[in-house]
Amino acid sequence: MAFQNTALVITSIAPPNTVLQGYAAACSKQGIHFIVIGDTKSPSDFKLDGCHFFSIEQQLKMSFQTAQITPTKHYARKNIGYLEAIQNGATTIIETDDDNLPYASFWEQRKKTWEVDFIEQKGWLNIYNLFTPKKIWPRGYPLEFIHQIATESGSPKTIDCPIQAGLANQEPDVDAVYRLVIGEEVTFEDRAPIVLGKHTWCPFNSQNTTWFKEAFPLLYLPATCSMRMTDIVRGFVAQRIAWANDWYIQFHKATVYQERNEHNLIHDFKGEISGYLNNDKIVKALSELELIPNDCFTNLDRCYQCLVELEIVTIEELDILKAWKNDLNSII
Repeated sequence: MAFQNTALVITSIAPPNTVLQGYAAACSKQGIHFIVIGDTKSPSDFKLDGCHFFSIEQQLKMSFQTAQITPTKHYARKNIGYLEAIQNGATTIIETDDDNLPYASFWEQRKKTWEVDFIEQKGWLNIYNLFTPKKIWPRGYPLEFIHQIATESGSPKTIDCPIQAGLANQEPDVDAVYRLVIGEEVTFEDRAPIVLGKHTWCPFNSQNTTWFKEAFPLLYLPATCSMRMTDIVRGFVAQRIAWANDWYIQFHKATVYQERNEHNLIHDFKGEISGYLNNDKIVKALSELELIPNDCFTNLDRCYQCLVELEIVTIEELDILKAWKNDLNSII
């Protein structure tokens, strides 16, 4: 069954490797609009059938203010891919990375409404604990809480989930501390999805995530924090605003496995330091904000002003966010 009005967005500096070729072929077959956003190190001769590739030069010719103002050599340029997808009529956006390989389940039709295990408890919950007994935690999880054991004390509930975060097997999304100290590969259990209720915090990333139309404003990746923090900060903001709208984040089984690109773990560690020091502080500050139901733009402003005050992002972030909102307003 072909997908309807669905886009897959990846940012990459790789040539058309095996992973990108596989996505291009499958997207063509499924009727998915496949967008790859390049950067300064992308091959100048990138060409791949079934893929809409945008070099830096092509991005700068787009009408999006976001393309002009977002720094190069940063993962946040993925925002341009989201805008391109929305402008072309996407009502569902799937995102992943160029080192995540899909299982057959990745290509199953997305649905927004699920009967899920609904967990509502105040504070942090390590979602990985509910998919594996191994000692592991997601990138962005506060180190001071990694020894807490998550218990499943929820109940089944049918609920709309406009943001759905999938896990990744083999090399899941963990921080540099985990890789330096433990570093084991993991295969998560194939279990039913889980939804976290209000005030139950868990990081989610951009490796295997589905966004439905009403949540599109929350796709915004901040550009003035490190690339190891951008999707984590985005996820905290999205969770907080989702609760104001009576939306919830769904976490589901791994539908991809990662054959990780080469990384310098000490460099990764450096990029994650602001998170190790501040992740719990970030969510406490966001929790205390007064937000307006169903007003994502105002709520984004309030959240990022808060993050500026915490020195998680710089004051320049507000200008880039303004460009994002202007671009969305022009195409939605």
